[in-house]
Amino acid sequence: MPLDLGFQDNRGENALFGRRVLLLVLLVVICLSLLVVRLAKLQIARHEHYSTLSEDNRIKIQPLPPSRGLIYDANAVLLADNLPSYALEITPEKVDDLDATIDALARIVAIEDHDRERFARMLPKRRRFEGVPIRLNLDEVERARIAVHGHRFSGVDIQVELLRHYPHGRATAHVLGYVGRINEEEMARIDVSDYTGTTHIGKLGVEKAHEEWLHGHVGYEHAVVNARGRVLERREEKAPVPGRDLHLFLDIDLQKDAIAALGDYRGALVAMDPQTGGVLALASTPTYDPNPFVGGIGHAQYAALRDDIDIPLYNRAIRGQYPPGSTIKQFVALGGLSLGAVSRFEGKYCGGYYQLPGHTHRYRCWRRGGHGTLAMEGAIVQSCDVYFYRLANELGIERMTGFLAEFGFGERTGADISGELGGLLPSPAWKERVRNQIWYPGETLIVGIGQGSFLATPLQLAAATAATANRGVYIVPRMVQATRAGVGKPLVPTEPVTRRIGVDDPAQWQAIVDAMTEVVEGRRGTAKRILSDDYRIAGKTGTSQVFTVGQNETYNEAEVAERMRDHALFVAFAPVESPRIAVAVIVENGGHGGSVAAPIARAVMDSYLLGKRVTLERNGAGDNEVGLDPEADAVTDPDPDPDPDPDPDPDAEANGAG
Repeated sequence: MPLDLGFQDNRGENALFGRRVLLLVLLVVICLSLLVVRLAKLQIARHEHYSTLSEDNRIKIQPLPPSRGLIYDANAVLLADNLPSYALEITPEKVDDLDATIDALARIVAIEDHDRERFARMLPKRRRFEGVPIRLNLDEVERARIAVHGHRFSGVDIQVELLRHYPHGRATAHVLGYVGRINEEEMARIDVSDYTGTTHIGKLGVEKAHEEWLHGHVGYEHAVVNARGRVLERREEKAPVPGRDLHLFLDIDLQKDAIAALGDYRGALVAMDPQTGGVLALASTPTYDPNPFVGGIGHAQYAALRDDIDIPLYNRAIRGQYPPGSTIKQFVALGGLSLGAVSRFEGKYCGGYYQLPGHTHRYRCWRRGGHGTLAMEGAIVQSCDVYFYRLANELGIERMTGFLAEFGFGERTGADISGELGGLLPSPAWKERVRNQIWYPGETLIVGIGQGSFLATPLQLAAATAATANRGVYIVPRMVQATRAGVGKPLVPTEPVTRRIGVDDPAQWQAIVDAMTEVVEGRRGTAKRILSDDYRIAGKTGTSQVFTVGQNETYNEAEVAERMRDHALFVAFAPVESPRIAVAVIVENGGHGGSVAAPIARAVMDSYLLGKRVTLERNGAGDNEVGLDPEADAVTDPDPDPDPDPDPDPDAEANGAG
């Protein structure tokens, strides 16, 4: 194998090495130059900008949540307060084993499954040095236990925050509603910046309707923090603006009396001041305690309320939609007068039933033998169905419902309370739009006695009755009487919203008021059992059917299941000469307006006008007997409100009676 006898090229290698060194030096110089330029830019050209950013990273704006406004009744009785609530919190960074710590704590205080679930949901949303509540609303005994055993638990503390409290509990649940923790849906529609640091928001009732007033405005403080966000020092502060206090028209004593008067019944009562539109009482039974909802109600407790057959969570006063029955006959009569379809003293014959001209279907009156010839006042006093069948047919559906709409039927009243429904004032246009069906003449008759598809809420009936007491001035129902921006600040009254119902003749209003007064004072009045020696009452009874009774069938209450019996209604105002209170009552499956709903209304009026607190006795059947004159006469006739056959003739398409 030949040998490689070549010589090493030292000069070439040195030149190559020199070029590499030069390139490296040049690269170092370029990098240093770039670094110097960058430092010059940061330290000289952009010094102010980056100094500000640095300060912002060191100084954090911490929100200061406002305290929620308080709520008072008309007599300055506190209805909604903010009380300290004690929560057991765990700081994750100080605890080695969270599960073991929670299990150990559960042996000292009660920690339910829903507490653990809430903790698990909140844990990833908090920083590790921030406390996460594992138990809310610790009582005094539980706080004492934690104090005794606290030395065993690192990272476990008791923290205090202000939570809403409703001292009257069940009495105000359906009026005030309650506040609860803000959910994702609410977070999407609120101004997040103004709710920074706030955990609760109004969910129902007055709390929700006046959230803007009650919440206030968030404040802030500048705090020095470290790289992990922990507060080291607090500096500048802007105090939060507390929410406004609300003073309601509600009278808490009257509210409690209304609930007591309704007793074990499922029903509702709304009482208003006709002169102001203020809601004096708004009761729905059965009711519930709203306080557990504030801190987070347990699953079992909520399920018991949700699944209760009597639906205590349902606000019947503003969401219950019922056929108003005969409680709207005085409005139909007034419409007949003002529209020229009838005169006050014009008699109409009742032979026990009514037939549309050219049709065979009989629309029966509650009195099968008939009332004979009655003028308007007698028809209202005795609640003659045939009179109002005739009047409804003469008015026609469009004119009749157009007039009833002036009293607020068929739409929300606009009261300042959340959750109100608007009822239903049926018409040919509605039926075609919703059911794609034509309107039958017989349906007009049924609307004329407040049955069929006609639906109204107790709040609507109370507002319409108050407008009658005012002789045509309709005032939108109001919960809030005034607001206050804080202790020592003046009360700022709210302004009523009013409109005039289009009946200008005072004599026509007086005719209706006289007839309603005779309902209570007359010998054949359907509410004569509530006649008072202390003041005069104008009222109207009503009954709302739950199911249809056939043409040739008879309604026998004793044979009907309790929850299928008719609803009992009553509307009234008093005193007649100078009205101070208007009332609407609905008792589900109560049977008769005169014997069941009217005494409840009388008891509430006595409470408000005479200061007589409601007494409640139970009869053998478990029904309520409100404390009235035990010697009062019973109604001679059964409550003449329901039409036994309110549905259109099933053969209406053939005979046109529908």
